[in-house]
Amino acid sequence: MEGLAAFWAETGIAHFELGQIFMIAIGCGLLFLAIVKGFEPLLLLPMGFGAILANIPNAGFTDPGGVLYYIYHVGVETGVFPLLIFMGVGAMTDFGALIANPRMLLLGAAAQFGIFATLLGAIGLNLVPGFEFSLQDAAAIAIIGGADGPTAIFLASRLSPDLLGAIAVAAYSYMALVPIIQPPIMKALTNEKERQIKMEQLREVSKTEKILFPLAVLLATILFLPAATPLVGMFCLGNLMRESGVVERLSQTAQNELINIVTIFLGLGVGSKLSADKFLNIETLGILGLGAVAFAIGTASGVLMAKLMSRLSGGKINPLLGAAGVSAVPMAARVVNKVGLEANPQNFLLMHAMGPNVAGVLGSAVAAGILLAVLG
Repeated sequence: MEGLAAFWAETGIAHFELGQIFMIAIGCGLLFLAIVKGFEPLLLLPMGFGAILANIPNAGFTDPGGVLYYIYHVGVETGVFPLLIFMGVGAMTDFGALIANPRMLLLGAAAQFGIFATLLGAIGLNLVPGFEFSLQDAAAIAIIGGADGPTAIFLASRLSPDLLGAIAVAAYSYMALVPIIQPPIMKALTNEKERQIKMEQLREVSKTEKILFPLAVLLATILFLPAATPLVGMFCLGNLMRESGVVERLSQTAQNELINIVTIFLGLGVGSKLSADKFLNIETLGILGLGAVAFAIGTASGVLMAKLMSRLSGGKINPLLGAAGVSAVPMAARVVNKVGLEANPQNFLLMHAMGPNVAGVLGSAVAAGILLAVLG
């Protein structure tokens, strides 16, 4: 009997707590969204599996010496993994549409309004019993409005590590739901005539312009906002490797092998923070709610800025482009193109939408730099 009792004491069944079971169910839910629904599978799948591993009793995955412990502390807590992903994204990004039409920078900037509006909302939640967000916590939550997962993880790891799991889940969940969240907002703020506006063909951008652009962006960041240079610098490095044409092997590695390997570890590292003791609290619900508000405000502010630009240009800019100002690349641009085609089957907006879309990536990085400079 003693041997049987010792065996029972070593089983997971004897040690499972209700919170752990619930969080394993959350992890399975993330796997469902990734595998069945196809929502951000590259990150939600390892994140969901990491959540399952983190809630196995007595397994020690997140304890010192456990594999998830080292993955998190080496790559996520230090901010290295998000930076490497930014380099890979830079290597996959074509700035041609933005260079050809630099006015789209305004849309990328306008869509970041959701970040600063949500910052105030997070602080305001402290008036509700049960919420105790510091200014650093509020800033880390607010960055969800930029719809940029790596930026959200980077800023949360610097300002509010304890909320990293909830912030990452919210950021990537709303990024995955772009095709569902954005169209109703876009249609509510525009009329049929505005959605039918056809854009002029973009001019051809020279190779020299594409090489100089990341260098110019990096120089401007160094001069005016050094705190943003970790994100912007790695993004520009990746883009320069792509556009220079002299390091094709490095560019391909950044776009494929490196970013894929880092994405696996980043997902597992973030999933390790989805343990029951850290995730199951009222603040998590507040973060998920604020994330939805942040994303909606970012989309709406981008569309409203595009409407203003359309009026000032005499109807030459389609207001739908403003929704691409959030940095969910390239999903937001595809949604803009889809809604534009619904209004006019001959209205192809994808290349035009890529301008504000990549501007949104820079905008979210700059916003994170501002918050880090002020609060870090």
